[in-house]
Amino acid sequence: MTHVLVAGGGIGGLAAALAQARAGHRVTVLEGRAEFSEIGAGIQLAPNAFHALGALGVREAVAGRADFIDELRFLDGTSGRKVAAMELTGAYRGRFGGPYAVVHRGDLHRALLDGCRDAGVRLLAGHRVAGYRQARDRVTALTDGGRRFAADVLLGADGLRSAVRAQLVGDGGPRISGHTIYRSVIPMSEVPEELRSKSVTLWAGPGWHFVHYPIGGGAFLNLAATRDDGAAREITGVPADRAHVLGEFPGLCAGARRLLELGRDWRIWVLCDRDPVDGWVDDRVALLGDAAHPMLQYAAQGACMALEDAVVLGGLLRCPPGELPARLTEYNALRRGRTARTTLTAREMGERLYHAAGAERPARNALLAGLSADGLRDAVAWLHGSTSFTEAAEAPGVTGRALAVAEVP
Repeated sequence: MTHVLVAGGGIGGLAAALAQARAGHRVTVLEGRAEFSEIGAGIQLAPNAFHALGALGVREAVAGRADFIDELRFLDGTSGRKVAAMELTGAYRGRFGGPYAVVHRGDLHRALLDGCRDAGVRLLAGHRVAGYRQARDRVTALTDGGRRFAADVLLGADGLRSAVRAQLVGDGGPRISGHTIYRSVIPMSEVPEELRSKSVTLWAGPGWHFVHYPIGGGAFLNLAATRDDGAAREITGVPADRAHVLGEFPGLCAGARRLLELGRDWRIWVLCDRDPVDGWVDDRVALLGDAAHPMLQYAAQGACMALEDAVVLGGLLRCPPGELPARLTEYNALRRGRTARTTLTAREMGERLYHAAGAERPARNALLAGLSADGLRDAVAWLHGSTSFTEAAEAPGVTGRALAVAEVP
């Protein structure tokens, strides 16, 4: 039986482990933290993510914890005027074969963790992978505690500052975007009735934007306010003073400011990504998720891409151990184009769509307002509508292997 080792027990790592277990492999996950958990708040899941969750066998578990969204709303953050809206129910679901939802990161992580436990995945916390060695037909993961774990293949899902990537790609630290995001979650009971909706609402201003949406079965409102402030150092989850947050968005219109002022216990992140690279594979070692292609939040696809990676790997690695290196190379070829396009699209959205200033702002508003309902769906079809999770030709051999994991009970 093939033994698959996964470095990292976050959303991408657990999804990869579950896919490999469903493909019939023995799987061990090494998580650096003392326990398997997920920090953060809300996360958006487009239909492509639900297709992946279905292949992993946890779609219903996630859906039971998700809030289904009726509309994506884009408003001018200074005037308060509605610019555009994409309906996410009838025609959208019919075209893309699934819903658009938001879920707490912890709920998505828990569904994957439960799935791994049910599938017999060996879950080892407190073992942070520091590097790897390869010899003949084996790969050995080396932990920072001095332990060694040998397997047939190693999947590096150890995040933005991946030690597996550092050895495999060697491209240094992540790219700091210069954008700071402030996050808060508040009880929906504190939100005035007229400000509640089953939508993801985005208020776009010059050099900043503010997003909010319901999570936790509608019990909470997730707030995320981002400023293009030239931040030059990485910050992750540091507490922020409420007065400081409110002072960062002086041009925010009255309706949005009412919501921003409800926030408390704010935390700060400075957004980072990496330039796309061509190669994520070294013989029996491959990267996925943020270790392979970390991206900014603006396309709301980071976790979705990690889920896609996991499903494609689950299908491709249903093979004898001797074929693993070739299958990993195929995975790299199948996924690098789509993930690179998504990474660069997210950057472009942040710079030109969400944070447009000066003359670019009315031009952006006119462009979005001029799109029909079909035009809006056309714009996201390549991203939300994928079921093969690749931009390669839909050749029967390729697509069949890539999605074969969905056939395993």
